[in-house]
Amino acid sequence: MRIIIVGGGAAGFFAAIRCAELRPDAQVTILERGKDVLGKVKISGGGRCNVTHACYVPRELIKFYPRGAKELLGPFNRFACGDTQAWFEDRGVPLKIEQDGRIFPISDRSSSIMNCLIDATQSLGIQVLTHKNVTDLTPPANAEDPWIIHCQKGETFQADKLMMASGSNKRIWQLLGQLGHEIVAPAPSLFTFNIKDPRIQDLPGVSVPLAEINLPSLKLKTDGPLLITHWGLSGPAILKLSAWGARALADCQYEFEIQVNWIAENYEATVEVLNENKRSHSKKKVFKNTEFALPSRLWQSLLRASGIRFEANWADLNKKQMLGLAQQLTCSTFQVKGKSTNKEEFVTAGGIQLKEINFKTFSSKILPNLYLAGEVLNIDALTGGFNFQAAWTGGWISGEAMAQD
Repeated sequence: MRIIIVGGGAAGFFAAIRCAELRPDAQVTILERGKDVLGKVKISGGGRCNVTHACYVPRELIKFYPRGAKELLGPFNRFACGDTQAWFEDRGVPLKIEQDGRIFPISDRSSSIMNCLIDATQSLGIQVLTHKNVTDLTPPANAEDPWIIHCQKGETFQADKLMMASGSNKRIWQLLGQLGHEIVAPAPSLFTFNIKDPRIQDLPGVSVPLAEINLPSLKLKTDGPLLITHWGLSGPAILKLSAWGARALADCQYEFEIQVNWIAENYEATVEVLNENKRSHSKKKVFKNTEFALPSRLWQSLLRASGIRFEANWADLNKKQMLGLAQQLTCSTFQVKGKSTNKEEFVTAGGIQLKEINFKTFSSKILPNLYLAGEVLNIDALTGGFNFQAAWTGGWISGEAMAQD
C-alpha cells in the first residue's frame, strides 16, 4: 500500500509515524515543498516548542478552539494532551509543565521534538522528500485507481491513500476547491494590535499580569496578561481576542475600538480605593505612590492622561481628576488601526469546511481515500500549545485510519 502525505509539519509527521507503526508493509512518503521539515515546530515557543498544554479534560480542551471545538470533542476523547505528553516521553523526550499550563521539552529546545520525530520516521523506513511542491492532484477515477500527485518539473507520485497536511497553503486549498471541497476564506488569527496613543507610546516592554479587554462593537471580552509593544498591544489577552474575533476583525479591516481595564477591577471599587488613598495618604506624592500593583511607568502615564500634575499630593486631587483616573484604570479606550504578526504565532483561520470531514478518521466525505489534518482544515486555537495538539490528534487518528485496508 502506498501512502503519500503532503506536508512535513506536525500533523504530517505524526500521521506518517502512526501509519507506518501499524502497517510496516506500507510505503509511506512525506512530500514537503520547502527545503526543511517541521518549520513551525522549530520556531514555536521562541525556539523551545510548546508541544501541548496541560488541559486533560476534552470538554475543557475544546474551549480553546474558536473554530473546530465541536468537531474535535470526539477526536480528543481518543487522543489528547496527556496522550501527546506520554508519546514523547515514552520515546525519550522528557517534558515539563510551566506555570501557565504550557508543556515544553525539559531541554527547552525544539530540536528535542524535531529529532524525536525525524528519528521515528527513519527507524520506520518513512521516506521524507523535500523541495516537492505540489502543483496538481488527479483523483482516482474509480475505487481501484490511485491518486496522482503532480509536482514541479513534471514529477509525479501515486498513492492508494493521500493525506493533505499542508497547513494554510492557498495553492492546496485552491486545488481541493477545484475537486469539490468548500473552502472557508482565510483570515489571520493570533495577531497583535497596532495602536498609536501617547499613553503607551513610550512604554514598550511594560506588562501587567491580568487585564480585561473589551471589544464593544463585537461584544467580545477576554482577560489575561497584557504587554505594551513598540507598535501597540500584545500578550495573551490580545491574542485571545484576535483569535475569537478573527473573522469579524478581518471584515472591519482591523480598525476598531477596544477598552482596556488595566487592573481587572470594577469602576466603583476603584473609585473607593482612590478615595481611601486621598484620605490615608493625603500628603504623599501621587506619582511616587503607585497603586494596584501597576508598573510605575504605566501608573504615571495614566496619571498624566487624567490631568494630574507631577508634583501633586493625593490631597490636591479634585473629584474630576479622581473619577478620570478611575476611568483610565478600568476603561482606557484605544483606537486600533492595523495588526502585526505575533513573533511566535502565525495561525490562519479558514480552510476546508468542517462539515465535509469525517472526524472519526479525518477523511474527506467528498473525495475517496483522502485524509486531511492540521491547518488545512478550518480549525484554529488560542496560543499555548493548542494548535499543535489539534495537529497531533488529527495526525494520529488519520494515520491509524490510513493503515486500515
